[in-house]
Amino acid sequence: MPHRTSVPMPWRLKKRRYDLNGTKCDCGVVYYPPRKICELCGNKINNDIKLPNNGVIVSFTKIMVPPDGFENISPYIIGLVKLSNGVVLSSQIHGPEEKIKINTPVKANFRVLFKDGKNGVIHYGTKFEVIE
Repeated sequence: MPHRTSVPMPWRLKKRRYDLNGTKCDCGVVYYPPRKICELCGNKINNDIKLPNNGVIVSFTKIMVPPDGFENISPYIIGLVKLSNGVVLSSQIHGPEEKIKINTPVKANFRVLFKDGKNGVIHYGTKFEVIE
């Protein structure tokens, strides 16, 4: 079943919606996506941080049978990216398949993730692209 959602107004009005934004607890733990409560110490997190947009591929896999709503973009690569500050996150990886390898440098880009059918909402988000 395709995704049938609209983009909520608060997200559209968010100042840094095109950046990789996370949160950092006073105890030093960094979270992406942002969290309000630290999983490690239980304190409330009030520190928003902008994460670096470059890193390296730590692990990856090719998705041949996608979940509902992503059939039109398969096959695609998804993987773990270790940012230059040490934070590891999962993301779709874009680029020539022969260049997608462990330790390959990548850079974050804001791109189309998927569309809700021919006339539906276009969903955007972060993908990592191989640096050539």
